[in-house]
Amino acid sequence: VQLQASGGGSVQAGGSLRLSCAASGDISHIKVMAWYRQAPGKQRELVANIKRGDSINYAEAAKGRFTISGDNVKNTVSLQMNSLKSEDTAVYYCSVIVIPVQSILSNRPYERTYWGQGTLVTVSS
Repeated sequence: VQLQASGGGSVQAGGSLRLSCAASGDISHIKVMAWYRQAPGKQRELVANIKRGDSINYAEAAKGRFTISGDNVKNTVSLQMNSLKSEDTAVYYCSVIVIPVQSILSNRPYERTYWGQGTLVTVSS
């Protein structure tokens, strides 16, 4: 599975950015698509995820400002970020949890997590 993220950059506080991530490979059984972020000196944290069946979850810091969306046909997940704050500065990673087809065929399904390369978002105040 390969994840290609794009859309990071620099913006002033109050501005907006849209991140996109395209998944390819063994992705016929995606369970979760998500965005995480890691600020300097901090642990990686969940920003938002969208689960199979379209259940969506947001971190408290993202609620009301960020919107995650998924496209099951194009196998993409996007994160629209509005009203950005300096504390949103971080490297943003897309992630998917998939069930490999081979594991299903062998009747031993398991989940595997994949990560994109990260895209830097810098918000200046």
